[in-house]
Amino acid sequence: MNTQEDTFFIVPRELHDDLVRRAYAERGFDEDECEAAAKFSAHATTHGIRTHNALKALHLDDLFGSKAGGCKPSATIIRKESRFAASEVWDCQYKLGQATAYEAMNRCMELADQYGIGQVSVDHAFHYLWGGGYVMDAAKRGYVAYTNCTASITEVVPFMGSEPTLGTNPHSWGFPTTEAIGFPVVIDWATSVIAMGRVQQLKREGQSLPPGAAVDHDGQETLDPNRVAALKPFGAHKGYGLSLINELVAAFIGASKPTLRSNHLKDGDKHTPNFYFQVIHPDALSSGNFAFGRNQAENVKVVLEDILQGGNQNCIIPGQFEAEFAELTRKANGLLFSEKEILEFNSIAEECGAETWKISDFDESGS
Repeated sequence: MNTQEDTFFIVPRELHDDLVRRAYAERGFDEDECEAAAKFSAHATTHGIRTHNALKALHLDDLFGSKAGGCKPSATIIRKESRFAASEVWDCQYKLGQATAYEAMNRCMELADQYGIGQVSVDHAFHYLWGGGYVMDAAKRGYVAYTNCTASITEVVPFMGSEPTLGTNPHSWGFPTTEAIGFPVVIDWATSVIAMGRVQQLKREGQSLPPGAAVDHDGQETLDPNRVAALKPFGAHKGYGLSLINELVAAFIGASKPTLRSNHLKDGDKHTPNFYFQVIHPDALSSGNFAFGRNQAENVKVVLEDILQGGNQNCIIPGQFEAEFAELTRKANGLLFSEKEILEFNSIAEECGAETWKISDFDESGS
């Protein structure tokens, strides 16, 4: 979450996208993959998701992706035969996660248009970053959408445990509520107290972790992002159970041991995350029996207003922060980055031979 104290500089979208495309092209990704990577990174930044922007994406690729054999540029998706018309299973052969996720969610929407519901399960994937971005896109187009994935590395300890054997394993839901409240409800969360991307952001910004979020190498709680060895599940057994859902879904798809994912040894085992996507057409849910002759969108608005009545008027609706930050981005007419983020982008520019950015070339947001 961003705070009032954050100072942002306005970077033109075209400048950002050009650098991201060039960084991925330097690593051997094809034009479509570079475009998907840039599009997704800009989408995350537009909505204030600083934990899963281009810096996080390229950092993941450094650690577990094209530089480590966990992601293969220009990989071809194999769509396996299925006896279920509304369900597909894809072997993505280590393809870039953002490109895979966009394609899978689009396919789910096509299936939902035909069958009322559509699902795509993905094997042999590379991490797709912010699941909320994909369900938000689908929700803006009028669908109820869901996705979950397993992580590239096990960095969360199970409830009552001391050794990390789970990923941050996010769940993401998107609901088409723009007509009712002005933006889609997006319920998106890692099953750890915070995401590792948030740890990296706090480390970059020189800030402390919230209490109860992480442990050091001795298993002791730490607030220092530089000392984090593993994360804790949120809500104790509840977050643990939600994280376990992702691992079980992945196991049914074809995943191997979670603790192998960050190890790309040529041992014949599988070392990749798995994705699951589902899209529901709202008409497939409707009973058509709404009180007082309301339509579906009106009924959704009535439900939300009832929840937020009286003393709850100041409560935040999931997706509201993202919508508000997107409005800041729109008014700024550019993407918003902190000074330290811009300096990190310059490291990427130097790596791929691109021109570095100068803070003095960018206006401050709100100035």
